[in-house]
Amino acid sequence: MSDTPKRLEPDQSPTPVSFIKLVLGAFGLLVFIIVGITILFGSWYTIDQTQRGVLLRNGAIVKVVQPGLNFKTPWIEHVVKIDMQTHTHTYGYDKATNRDTMEAYSADQQPAYLRVSVTLHVDPNKVQEVYARFGGDLDAAIGRTISPHVFERVKVVFGQYTAARAISSRGQLNADTAKSITDAVAYDPVFVIESAQIENISFSSDYIKSVEARMQAEVEVQRLQQNLARERVQADIALTQANGRANSVRAEALAQAEATKLRGDAEASAIRARAEALGQNPNLVLLTQAERWDGKLPSTMLPGSAVPMIGVK
Repeated sequence: MSDTPKRLEPDQSPTPVSFIKLVLGAFGLLVFIIVGITILFGSWYTIDQTQRGVLLRNGAIVKVVQPGLNFKTPWIEHVVKIDMQTHTHTYGYDKATNRDTMEAYSADQQPAYLRVSVTLHVDPNKVQEVYARFGGDLDAAIGRTISPHVFERVKVVFGQYTAARAISSRGQLNADTAKSITDAVAYDPVFVIESAQIENISFSSDYIKSVEARMQAEVEVQRLQQNLARERVQADIALTQANGRANSVRAEALAQAEATKLRGDAEASAIRARAEALGQNPNLVLLTQAERWDGKLPSTMLPGSAVPMIGVK
């Protein structure tokens, strides 16, 4: 058995310092990868055709970005997108109860509940202002710049129309409403008002009944007027026909009278001619009698009368 001491092997387990270095190396690699991905994907962005972008650098507005592919500095710059599409907002309608809630009065003091829709979009020249004033929140912008004027102007315009005219002239009412709202927000033109229209007018049931009764009366009056006009036309036709018949009878009578006169004149001329002939030749009568005698004597004669065609002296 040898007394030579055994050689001790060094400890192969990692020291705390080397472990920390390994962890830091892995963490650094991970950070490098994350930074690379961030730079790769955070340096470009796209704006849709229906949007506009507001480029911010450390919170300050740099410019308005148009649709398409654009680039920015990661971490320092970011983009807020503003919707430029046309939207319609409805006022005076409660979805929960399915009722119109905007109360207004017509020029003839008829109460009504209105439902109004306003179609609008952001003015392309006011994109930067929309972000600066409202942080890009379009609902907040509409609620502050448009909504208060809608309720006010609609009631004013509706109050200039009678209830009947508001129903019969709905197109003009909508045009006046849109113009009034547009003029009201002209001092702060963040939005472009495309149209405004009163979608529904709800009057009281009593007024609706009165309107129906008035319409029925108007229909009846129109019917009577049509009947009167028809009777007048028929009377004119009958008068024209009667005048025609009278003219025809008059013309026929005149023709007959003229013919009678002509016959009378002819007969008078013949008689006059015969009288002149008899005056010039008295024996013409005897000649005519002899020409027309059939040679027979009368079967009876009065006593003392002469025998025709035989002169006995």
